[in-house]
Amino acid sequence: MPFLRSLLVLLALVAPALSQDGPSDATTAQNAAQAFGIYLDGVLKSGVEPNFTKPPAGDLFRHIFDVAALNALPPAKADDISWLLQWGAAVDQSYKRIILYGLQPGQPVDQLVMRRNMSEYEDQCAMAMSFLIRFEARQATTLTLFLDQLPAEQRTPTRAAGLQQARGGAAQTITGAITAMTQGMKAANARLIAGALRDTRDIWAGYITPEDRTRITKLIADTPAADRETQKNLTAFAGALAAAKEPTEIKP
Repeated sequence: MPFLRSLLVLLALVAPALSQDGPSDATTAQNAAQAFGIYLDGVLKSGVEPNFTKPPAGDLFRHIFDVAALNALPPAKADDISWLLQWGAAVDQSYKRIILYGLQPGQPVDQLVMRRNMSEYEDQCAMAMSFLIRFEARQATTLTLFLDQLPAEQRTPTRAAGLQQARGGAAQTITGAITAMTQGMKAANARLIAGALRDTRDIWAGYITPEDRTRITKLIADTPAADRETQKNLTAFAGALAAAKEPTEIKP
């Protein structure tokens, strides 16, 4: 069967990295995302539901949203941007395939389908959100390092606008995760996401804009979590945002 042959070829490319190496991890995630897409196309055509808890989908998911590999990386450097973009594209593509599962290519986003998938595959969505928060925090650190080392003549208005756009995107990720946590999510999944926010709070406090910090802090205050540990971690996160100084601007 062509579907199975293609999937087996791509699975052969997906192997755990032998060392903590960002470019290698990014390539693994990219190959896994390709195989993940083939798997989802196959099950969609067959009219069955995907199973993300068993091979091959479960293994591919772990390679794409690999928190252990991310946490094992050495400290961020300014020149990490290229492979972070590669890994990020694989993550974004795969997460969208999960929450939009059932829609044919080119179909408009259906909110009912998306809500159904986020409920049906809540565990995977929570793991993906937790990974995204940690991954985007790494991206934020890398982007800041890259911009800080630029000479004055390269600090252009275009780059300043790009930084603002990146900060806004990060705030949207955080807001979406907090909103999802407060809409009936399982306690264990809410704790997973809140733990990621707690662990990365100092990065976000120095990165997202004051307006977004205020908005997110208010969101947390207005929608308290039902789980005590989750609320403790969200409170720590909100406290870091409230105490933050102004983020550094790029002056053209």
